Amino acid sequence: MENISKEKVLASITSLREKKSKIYFFVQDTKGNARASVRYIYQIALELKNSNFNPVILHEKNDYMGVDKWLDAEFMTIPHQSIENQNLQIAPEDFLVISELFGFVMEQVKNLPCAKIVLTQSYAYMLETLQPGQSWSQHGVYKCITTCPTQKEYIEKVMRQASVDILEPVISESFTKKGIPAMPIIGVHTREQEDAISIIKTFYLRFPQYRWFTFRDLRGLSEKEFAKTLKDCFLSVWVDTKSGFGTFPLESMACGVPVLGKIPDLQPSWMTQENGVWITDLTLITDFIADFIQNWLEDNIKPELYENMDKTAEQFKSKQKFTNDVINLFDSYLTTRANQLEEQISKL
Repeated sequence: MENISKEKVLASITSLREKKSKIYFFVQDTKGNARASVRYIYQIALELKNSNFNPVILHEKNDYMGVDKWLDAEFMTIPHQSIENQNLQIAPEDFLVISELFGFVMEQVKNLPCAKIVLTQSYAYMLETLQPGQSWSQHGVYKCITTCPTQKEYIEKVMRQASVDILEPVISESFTKKGIPAMPIIGVHTREQEDAISIIKTFYLRFPQYRWFTFRDLRGLSEKEFAKTLKDCFLSVWVDTKSGFGTFPLESMACGVPVLGKIPDLQPSWMTQENGVWITDLTLITDFIADFIQNWLEDNIKPELYENMDKTAEQFKSKQKFTNDVINLFDSYLTTRANQLEEQISKL
C-alpha cells in the first residue's frame, strides 16, 4: 500500500510540474445576463487555457446557459463540466476555485484531496453562506484571490489564517474612446435596479428643465452593447456601496466618460479626488448630476479631470500584464502544491 501511495503522489507531482492538473472554477449560471464577476472568472480561465494550463468551468446544472450571449464565443471554448447527477472526480493535484458566494460548497468539498482557493470579488458576501463563527480554514481553504489591496487588507483581518493574493481585473479592449462628441445621455449603473429608478425619477421631478437629457440603465447588457452605449454618454452614475473593486467606473474612464459615484463602504485603491466626482451622501446625487450638466453645457469641465481619468484607466488596460499576473500566480500555486506533495513522499 505504501508503494502504491507513493506512486500516486509521484504521478500527481508530475501532473503539477507539467501543468496537467485541472483547475476548476465554480461559477453561477447568470441565465444569459451579463455579470462582471463572472466575466472576471472567465477571463482568468481563458488566459490559463491559452497558456497551456488545464482550466475547467464548473457549474451546477446540465442546462447551464453559458456566456456567449454577452461575451465573445471564445470564452465557451474553455472546457465546461456540470456537477448535476455526476460524481466529480478530483485528484490531489487538482485545484478548486470557489467564489465567495458559494461558501456552502466549501462544506461539501472539504474532504476532497485537492487544493482549494476562494475567489473573493466582493468582501461583503464572503460570510453570507457560512454559519456564524465559521471560517474558510475550517473547510480546508487557506488561499484566497482578491482584486485590490484595500480588499486584501480587510479579508486578512477577518480570515486571519488565509493567505491572500491580488489579481487585478483587466479592462476589456471593447472600452475605448469614441472620438466624436458625447450625446446628452447619462449612463446609470447600480447594484440594485431600484436605486437606478429612484435616481432617474427624483432627478426629473427636481430638475424638470433637464428633461431633454436621457438616462440609460446599463445593467444586463452584453459587453459590446454596454461599451457602445457607454461611449454615447457624457456622464456615468455609479452606486454600489458593497463594491470591492468597481470595474464600471474604470470602464467609463477608459471610454472618456466622467464618473459621478457614491463612495463604496470600502474605498477602492484606484479612487482619488481627481479622477471622478465622488460623494458620500446618496441623497445629494441628483444635485451633483444637475451641477455637472450645467458645467458640461457651459463647457466648464476641467481638462485635468479627463487627464486623471486616462491615467487611472491606463493602469488596468494592459492585457499583457493581466496575462502575466494570471500565469505567475497559478504557476506559484502549482509549484507550491508540488513541493507539498514532495514533502509527503519524504514521510512515506
